[in-house]
Amino acid sequence: MYLITVLGNLLIILAVSSDFHLHTPMYFFLSNLSLADICITSITIPKMLLNIQTQSKVITYAGCITQMYFFTLFGGWDHFLLTVMAYDRFVAICHPLHYMVIMNPWLCGLLVLVSWILIVSLFYGTSLGVYLSSAGTHHSQSSATASVMYTVVTPMLNPFIYSLKNRDIKGALKRFFRVSGKLGTIILNQKM
Repeated sequence: MYLITVLGNLLIILAVSSDFHLHTPMYFFLSNLSLADICITSITIPKMLLNIQTQSKVITYAGCITQMYFFTLFGGWDHFLLTVMAYDRFVAICHPLHYMVIMNPWLCGLLVLVSWILIVSLFYGTSLGVYLSSAGTHHSQSSATASVMYTVVTPMLNPFIYSLKNRDIKGALKRFFRVSGKLGTIILNQKM
């Protein structure tokens, strides 16, 4: 599931960055959401896989605080990006003739930056306080299942939900792999 999450989200980032037809606000936000999903799963899943492999649930205090900081940072970024994406769709639907004027590159970059600044101030401060003040409590099986669903399944499904069913993304990926395949063939022929 982790590999599917990383590969699916990397494909979206590659498709958006390699195809100039996808250099629009909607796809800019989708590629940032994909990056946030890669980051949020990369914070938790490798440690979880190590715990499963070694049958040990030990984590150092510094490791726990570091993991919680980055999980909160990227989780908050994920939520704010979804909010920004909702605003983007609102502008596209309610003000279609002014969409490109309203959602200019400067505003898109500012919205992503504000999402980062808000992943740091709101979530970091409150989450750190909660986790530092609470005693080590044992989680039930249902809360562990819910945590896995949120941290693994949702980021894995986001590429399918938001992008890979999209005709533009599929076309960009086909063009990307066609160009990559041609370049690989040219390089191999030159070496021979």
